[in-house]
Amino acid sequence: MRFIGRITASRAAAVLACGVAALGLMAQRAPAADKTYVMKLSTATVNDTQHEWIKMFVAAVEKDSGGRIKGEIYPASQLGSIPRQIEGVQFGSIQGWIGPPEFLVGIDERLELMSAPGLFTSLEQANRVIADPEVRNMVLSFGAEKGLHCIDLFAYGPSSVGTRKPVRHLAEFKGLKLRVLASPFQNELVSRMGGTPVAMTLGDVLPALQQGAIDGTISAMPVFTTMHYYDAAKYVTDTGQPFIFSVAEISKKWFDGLPPDLQKIIADDGAKAGKAIQPWTLNFFANQRKAWTQNGGELIELPKDEEAQLIQRVASIGDDMSKTKPGLNKAFKTLAAVVARMK
Repeated sequence: MRFIGRITASRAAAVLACGVAALGLMAQRAPAADKTYVMKLSTATVNDTQHEWIKMFVAAVEKDSGGRIKGEIYPASQLGSIPRQIEGVQFGSIQGWIGPPEFLVGIDERLELMSAPGLFTSLEQANRVIADPEVRNMVLSFGAEKGLHCIDLFAYGPSSVGTRKPVRHLAEFKGLKLRVLASPFQNELVSRMGGTPVAMTLGDVLPALQQGAIDGTISAMPVFTTMHYYDAAKYVTDTGQPFIFSVAEISKKWFDGLPPDLQKIIADDGAKAGKAIQPWTLNFFANQRKAWTQNGGELIELPKDEEAQLIQRVASIGDDMSKTKPGLNKAFKTLAAVVARMK
């Protein structure tokens, strides 16, 4: 009987040990379901389409995750210059960056694809093209091997040239120092316009205009108004080229560490924000043109024949500049084919 008692006691101890181990395992797993993930999202602009996209996205993610993901929004380069923001996303100290893909050319040269001049003529057309699965899936795959996980591509608007002195004719661009994004396509665009391209991060543009270090800048109207460029460069000449897009890049390191259900929420809500922002952008862009003139700025249109001449000069840039870059050239031809199909 004592022997049986000892066996029973041993079995009971074993069962108890297993129970304790199971409880310990459950305790280890439980926090994962309850864990809160901080999502810091950064952009260089403020009170514009990019900023609004972030607000839409954060609201949706917090709701759909039941608060398991908490968003923090940092517009106006609060987390550093654009290169520092992008590095932060690659290393995982910042969870997301939203901005023009041209700033990512050093990471993946194919990301300057969308700034090829001559392809886009309106926000409506741009939205149709980037909704095409072939274009969308292609662009969202860029940069994946360099720590970036792209969840959305959306249209920002056509470019104009803001200058310290009025430019009413194409020939008057000759010799002007114009700020561009960090993109060979934009460098070539300004060169073919007769100007001198100067690559510069957004935070440095207004001081450079005020000091006369540059004569003007290529950007979209909402940047001119929200950054108050009318105080330093009140003349805006509409060129429509290149068209500006934005990408929403999430830290791949951070994304890969999320549970599968939260990964799906991030991906789904990114795509939803891209669709939801479209009507907002159309209305916002029109209002910014009004705001420019209301604040003392002047809108200038080139004569129709000179506008056509400009398009003729720059339309071949995408093909010309990518001929020695097989990956970029293949992507450009894919994009151009989709644009042509939708005309």
